[in-house]
Amino acid sequence: MLKRTPTGTWLPAWVPESTLMVSVLLMFCSIVQSATGGYDGSMLNGLNILPVYTDYFQLNPATTGLNTASVFIGCTFGTLVSGVLTDRLGRRPAIFWSSVITLIGIAIQTAAQNIAMFVIGRIILGLGSAISGVSSGVFLSEAFPSRWRAWGVGLLNDFYYVGALIAAGITLGTGQWQSTWAWRLPSLIQGIFSILCIVILPFVPESPRWLVHEGYFEYARTSVAQTNSNGDILDPVAVAVYKEILDALEWEKKEGRTMSPKEIIKTPTARKRLLIGMSAGPFSCIAGNIIASYYLGAELETAGITDSNDQLKANVVLNVWCLACALTGTHLAATWGRKPTALISEILLIICLFIIGGLSKMYADNPANASGSLIYGNVAAMFLFQGFYSVAWTPLLYLYPPEFVLLFLSQIGLYSIRANGLAFSALALNLLACVFVYIMPIGLNNIGWKMYMVNGSWDIVIAVLIAVFWVETKGRTLEEIDAIFEGEKHSSVPDVEQVRTGQVKLDVNAIEQQLHAEIGAKNS
Repeated sequence: MLKRTPTGTWLPAWVPESTLMVSVLLMFCSIVQSATGGYDGSMLNGLNILPVYTDYFQLNPATTGLNTASVFIGCTFGTLVSGVLTDRLGRRPAIFWSSVITLIGIAIQTAAQNIAMFVIGRIILGLGSAISGVSSGVFLSEAFPSRWRAWGVGLLNDFYYVGALIAAGITLGTGQWQSTWAWRLPSLIQGIFSILCIVILPFVPESPRWLVHEGYFEYARTSVAQTNSNGDILDPVAVAVYKEILDALEWEKKEGRTMSPKEIIKTPTARKRLLIGMSAGPFSCIAGNIIASYYLGAELETAGITDSNDQLKANVVLNVWCLACALTGTHLAATWGRKPTALISEILLIICLFIIGGLSKMYADNPANASGSLIYGNVAAMFLFQGFYSVAWTPLLYLYPPEFVLLFLSQIGLYSIRANGLAFSALALNLLACVFVYIMPIGLNNIGWKMYMVNGSWDIVIAVLIAVFWVETKGRTLEEIDAIFEGEKHSSVPDVEQVRTGQVKLDVNAIEQQLHAEIGAKNS
């Protein structure tokens, strides 16, 4: 059954009574950015292989990079305003309007008559995608039950490969067409994820943390119950979660914390969280996957696979493989922990990059006499690289930062800097992506296999930084994670996981009396 639920915004909600159903809807509502991004990367991978696309725009390495990287120009501008919009409009309205902006960009991109129009469309697409990425990341981490958060938020970015797989299949199917619809149709279908998001939004509740911050206490309590206890506001887990949120936000107000971006650098603790939290975005961007994500055709050519149809087929297989690895990585992040998963994966990436570089050099030295085992061994190493990348960085990109840094990401920290923190992380990622997505085709064209060696060298630095500075955050609510950095928990209730598993019995009546007293004082 659906229950009409107040949201504190203009966007109404009719929410299912089942917490499991609400969690599923929350996840599908929030995957729009990652699925759109995955579709975009795989689509451009396919289009950059198609002569009908490259000939239509008369592309060279520089304009190929521009067409591809322009989406990150929009993403950069989007991240500058996404935190503020997400806080002011509410999580759900921000997702709604970002989806509308994305659809406008997709329409312009599909109808493009020249490079300028194509680039403008992709900039607008990137703008909407960036706002969607921040708002959906914050929304899911704030609303998703803590016991499922590793899977729920991890899957948020795993859907990158769902979108990528769909795009790879579509571009393979249209690849033999000789009209411009060979690339226009894949572009048009990119809008399905934004439409899906808009359809689902009316059936999920608003973030309880945003509602409490805006003074909608009863609305927030209903939202907590819907996302944790099948709508039962007196369930011990729902009471504990709600009390933690209330206490944490009350502490922030007493400390003078605001929603200003200045909170990101206001204190030493905040700056530490910023640096650690923001690291996930840049680390994932420069790890080396950009080559295969956007220029698989050029990468396969360095290995000896030159037929465009074979490259399109490889694109399909690669995305199936990466999706399976991303799901495996989400499980590992939930069981092993975030830091071990990232560190082991990064070490394996380094090994793969040097192997790929060495094999690519052997092929480049004597391509005419290159053996089949050399060619397919190199392709296998490329696939292993993408798989190891997907194990760690695909789920952790949206899981770890919000959990780890108070201001940097949406899961981890205090409310006042959560959205601005996640936006700052995305800004760092998109600035780097603008550069790397643009220079990669130029680098591959000019220095070939040496690009892999360069990439592997800076990945060594990344592995060292993860080993020394990253902190484990699994198994905690957002408010409990604050205690890692602040040195104390800002709520008197036991940890939610202890209440849920029965390790601690919560006196619901006593907490109820405290809540009535606190909310009464706020309203007086």
